[in-house]
Amino acid sequence: MEETSSNFIYEIIDADLASGAADHVHTRFPPEPNGYLHIGSAKAIWINWSTAKKYGGKFNLRFDDTNPVKEDTEYVDSIQEDLQWLGAVPDGGVYYGSDYFDKCYEFALQLIRDGKAYVCDLTADQMREYRGTLTEPGRESPYRGRSVEENLELFERMKNGEFPDGAKTLRAKIDMASPNMNLRDPAIYRIVHTTHHRQGNKWCIYPLYDYAHPIQDALEGITHSLCSIEFENHRPLYEWVVDNIGFAQKPKQREFARLNLTYTVMSKRYLRELVETGRVDGWDDPRMPTLCGLRRRGYTPSSILDFVQRAGVAKAYSIVDIGLLEHCIRNELNTDAPRRIAVLDPLKVIITNYPEDKTEEFTLPNNPQDPEAGTRKVPFSRTLYVERSDFMEDPPHKFFRLKPGGEVRLMGAYLIRCEKVLKDANGHVTELECTADLETSCGTPADGRKVKGTIHWVSAAHAADISIRLYDRLFTLENVFDIPEGKTYTDYLNPSSLTELEHCKAEPALAQARDGDRFQFVRSGYFCKDIHSNAFNLIVSLKDSYKE
Repeated sequence: MEETSSNFIYEIIDADLASGAADHVHTRFPPEPNGYLHIGSAKAIWINWSTAKKYGGKFNLRFDDTNPVKEDTEYVDSIQEDLQWLGAVPDGGVYYGSDYFDKCYEFALQLIRDGKAYVCDLTADQMREYRGTLTEPGRESPYRGRSVEENLELFERMKNGEFPDGAKTLRAKIDMASPNMNLRDPAIYRIVHTTHHRQGNKWCIYPLYDYAHPIQDALEGITHSLCSIEFENHRPLYEWVVDNIGFAQKPKQREFARLNLTYTVMSKRYLRELVETGRVDGWDDPRMPTLCGLRRRGYTPSSILDFVQRAGVAKAYSIVDIGLLEHCIRNELNTDAPRRIAVLDPLKVIITNYPEDKTEEFTLPNNPQDPEAGTRKVPFSRTLYVERSDFMEDPPHKFFRLKPGGEVRLMGAYLIRCEKVLKDANGHVTELECTADLETSCGTPADGRKVKGTIHWVSAAHAADISIRLYDRLFTLENVFDIPEGKTYTDYLNPSSLTELEHCKAEPALAQARDGDRFQFVRSGYFCKDIHSNAFNLIVSLKDSYKE
């Protein structure tokens, strides 16, 4: 993966370093452990990690576990596994937002004492009503004028668990007439009586993200807090918290456009719904855009990082063609993946002029793109399997594969001619009888005749039985972010996103494949041995329609 030469984030950092506003670079990736990371997360990881690496700085992983309702250690473990898989080492340390709860509480007391925060009794609906609109200023809460002493007492009672969920909030006292809605006395603490996955029952009040995040950044010495574009309007609140708490070293928040991908969704809420409703087989279903799903399907860390780098760093909304992601893994596997033969829909072929008790071996390259990959021996016998689609009884013009009276090359072996077609009572083709030109082993016919078609095959006596899963796009709608009125994203789930093939036949070497091994099944596509079963997952087809 080549380093990006420049982008607007680098320009910001270059200017900060030149002006003395910063003398080093320290970034962080702050995932909320309420779901599994997806490929959009990979962009955020890459931007923060590669930026720190470019400037010789540090990169932190910090779990934003300030909302205990949906968080779980399962997600914490998966996030760490994904970062390790990508190679994005958090050399600045691994932290948890919940470890800063004591400091957040102390700073909240400071804001109350300074007259910059107050306890409010408005309900969530009332707060929305008082907040105003984009064209009308908000109204001050009737509790905004409480004294410092009263606010300190009430906040202490909130901490001690004397009030039910939602009964009170602690709000920052900023400006209810601000044109930025996020500055209209935002809530910075709420009451939630539930067990935290790390803190247990120590707390029943929890800081909100917009309050906790800048504090965490400042305490960790983050210089550049790089986040997605939806936080741009939150930046003034970020800066208000940092300024009014009085941090000497002030982190700088800057925003980039999220990664959106065609034919899929990036919302954790939607992804969780797909899992919980059984529409997919878990977070690591190979159709999912999650990093664990892509890993199980057979994508490599380098292909993911290549993709997010090619997708670019910008501020404007865009949606990236999923074909680019497929192009990146296809390019890599074309060079790296060993070739193997697998017949997905077997049709039996009997070579009638080949001895019944004879077996020989043909030498095939492991990877024509890489001579150093060497060769392998593939057994050949009288009875073979070929792809059913490689035979047509009544073919169209320019069909160069197997047909009655037609001749083809068996890849790396003999030329064969179809002499007889056998069918069952329903007219279904069950078997072909063919003859081989036994003088054409890996060579041209002695009479110089031209044979245009080449098909793959496996020896029936030596074939391994395998299962194959063919994957297509998860959704039929290209832009799932723009759903027509009256429809939901589930209306566009692709019913053909998974096709399972049993009783496929493969060369013997595939019986020894290990979990996660990747191959090119010649003439079919790139496949990966599934980590949870004996099946092989389609990673991507051979055909590349993406235009660079």
